[in-house]
Amino acid sequence: MPEITGVLPHSRAARAGVVEGDWLLEINGHPIRDVLDYRFRLAEKRVTLKLHRGPDIVEVTIQKNEYDDIGLEFGTPLMDKKHRCENGCLFCFIDQNPPGMRDTIYFKDDDSRLSFLHGNYVTLTNLKDEDIDRIIEMHISPVNVSVHATNPELRVKMMKNKRAGEVLKYLRRLADAGITLRGQIVLCRGLNDGAELERSMRDLAAYWPAMDSVSVVPVGLTAHRHGLYPLEPFTPEECAAVIRQIDAFNEEFGRDHTGEDGGPARLFYASDEFYVKSGTPLPDNDFYGDYTQIDNGVGMLTSLAHEFRLALSMLGEEEAAIRREVSVATGEAAYETVASLAAELTGRCPGITVRVYAVKNRFFGGQVTVTGLLTGRDLTEGLRDKPLGETLYLSRTTLRAEGDLFLDGMTPDELSIALGVPVEFVDSDGAALCDALLGVSW
Repeated sequence: MPEITGVLPHSRAARAGVVEGDWLLEINGHPIRDVLDYRFRLAEKRVTLKLHRGPDIVEVTIQKNEYDDIGLEFGTPLMDKKHRCENGCLFCFIDQNPPGMRDTIYFKDDDSRLSFLHGNYVTLTNLKDEDIDRIIEMHISPVNVSVHATNPELRVKMMKNKRAGEVLKYLRRLADAGITLRGQIVLCRGLNDGAELERSMRDLAAYWPAMDSVSVVPVGLTAHRHGLYPLEPFTPEECAAVIRQIDAFNEEFGRDHTGEDGGPARLFYASDEFYVKSGTPLPDNDFYGDYTQIDNGVGMLTSLAHEFRLALSMLGEEEAAIRREVSVATGEAAYETVASLAAELTGRCPGITVRVYAVKNRFFGGQVTVTGLLTGRDLTEGLRDKPLGETLYLSRTTLRAEGDLFLDGMTPDELSIALGVPVEFVDSDGAALCDALLGVSW
């Protein structure tokens, strides 16, 4: 049961007599375990709260509009502890972190509530039948699932969890209940690629349209895999072959299935890293539809370029006359795209100089090329003595959610002092990047 850690003054709960320190037991007779129970049961016009207050059980009734909040605060966003991952995945990125980082970096969550609230991917191995019943009753959707393989024996091997194969049955229950599913396959060379990827795509396609998209992303490998399962990165040629395999499956799938736009449906998407590493041109904006897999690095570069060029097309004479000198640092994967966009901007605005730097990730090792995993130390070492202009711009993804620390614990102020230049952070949005480089805000 969650403890009430605050009651907003003048709120409905305050007027009803709820006080800080009460424990919330039930709403309208239904036990409250966490934020999902709370939100679902609160969506009524009349709610009766059963509270534990010291030695007493107290009930209060509140009248309200159906979806109005009542003003209660709880100790954590989940109103409960995060569910720890029970798997031992051969490819887990957290196991590849170097020692000495913040404790929270090493925590592995596998929490279906975070899937709904924040888009996290879950493996289903933490769930029981009653959890699936609750998801269906509350119509929690979408549910993001880390599938990796639909071969039950292979999934058990890859995840080191004896339930990993049997819980795949939950996909059919969720799909039949109208829950939207979004899948993820972390592709490991020699394990779930090739014929196993083909099998996984065919099996997952059977859940369409409930399964509305599946990302295929290459396993992330750091330099800190000592004692872990031997995994090798995909070669550029193998990356191109993965793209061809996915495209061929989508072409076949699209002949029998129609998408929401009336054209052939597309279900599987290779992440940007496959395109960048193989030198395959990135697909255009229409290819990605609603960008349902963008948080998995699927279409991120295409979206960035599309938004940037839209913003660029709207520039007038005032913006074209701007004069300034700035710099941008990215991971190696995004460098070509960002450098190309910066060149387009300076072509339109000749008074602006933009220097774009690709920073090598030495903290995690050279196989890690995404911008969001650059550390303060990487940036300091990679940019020291480089001309940075009046401002250095970085992606906000390099910071933790609170916006105050890089992965290695360095602060933005410490980086700014080390480089001798103001550092500003930009959202992962092409228009925001264009405005930042122009030095304008709307």
